[in-house]
Amino acid sequence: MTARIIIADDHPLFRSALAHAVNKVWPEAAIIEASSAAAARAALAEGAAEALLLDLHMADSTGLSVLMDLRQDYPALPIVIVSASEEPRVAAAAAQLGAAGFIPKSSSLDAMREGLSAVRNGDAWFPEACADADDDLARIASLTPAQRRILAAIRQGLLNKQIAYELAISEATVKAHITAILRKLGVNSRTQAVLLAAKLDVDQPVADSARA
Repeated sequence: MTARIIIADDHPLFRSALAHAVNKVWPEAAIIEASSAAAARAALAEGAAEALLLDLHMADSTGLSVLMDLRQDYPALPIVIVSASEEPRVAAAAAQLGAAGFIPKSSSLDAMREGLSAVRNGDAWFPEACADADDDLARIASLTPAQRRILAAIRQGLLNKQIAYELAISEATVKAHITAILRKLGVNSRTQAVLLAAKLDVDQPVADSARA
């Protein structure tokens, strides 16, 4: 069976550059291009993939939440993050949340090929200047998919009644999930949970403490 490599990025020119690098590492592979996280999921639903190259910032995904969701659903799939962010904390967070590699978009084609070759061989590939592991990210990763959806809704500013309507569950169930979310995250309020969850974002620095 021909290997399938999925490239998920909303910039056609960068997808082309990645496809060039992929062709050097997987010359026999069929390359599937996706311009959104939803399109990448659709491609994965159509058949097994050898690897997924994933941009963290597309129209329907703006952070590490998409990585967590895909790792949950496809635990054996090597996911390589390709990102315009070169912050050590973002690469470290990607590693902690289960990515197989992290390739900055500023990398040369040779560096991209080197990173992809490492992943194909079963090795991890991350920038040398990675930050230390973050206990808060481990707590976020411990949330169930339902709890992550509710946390995302809280971050959008939705009230319990609105969350219940959006997810087609009872308000009592929402409250029970929020209680569990706060307990798992080790915080005391929705505001603190939102501040802590900001560590999943890639576009802005995050305060050192979400529990102050």
